[in-house]
Amino acid sequence: MKELICIVCPNGCHLKVDEENGYNVTGNKCERGAEYGKAELLHPVRVVTSTVRIEGAACRRLPVKTSAAVDKDKIFDVMALLDGVTVHAPVHTGDVIVPNLFGTDVSVIACKSM
Repeated sequence: MKELICIVCPNGCHLKVDEENGYNVTGNKCERGAEYGKAELLHPVRVVTSTVRIEGAACRRLPVKTSAAVDKDKIFDVMALLDGVTVHAPVHTGDVIVPNLFGTDVSVIACKSM
């Protein structure tokens, strides 16, 4: 039995996921919590937020995030890739900074216009 705190909504339900009984989830107040609990054990994913270097802007770092969640075991690969990225101003919110991460449909996008 694995215990988790649901992060899907503000309720913060304390979930219990029974791995030996078909990933049965208890403690959730909504169906989204049950889906989260099962997915978190079977295929955990996260949206990655970070910064990249920017030249020609007032600030030296540009906040970025992935356009969708990526596999949790790929987070360090994404961070290593972003460490080598430098962009040049001007950049606008939503601009694609790194397209198709590792051959997926997920891109890294700018979170601020600079």
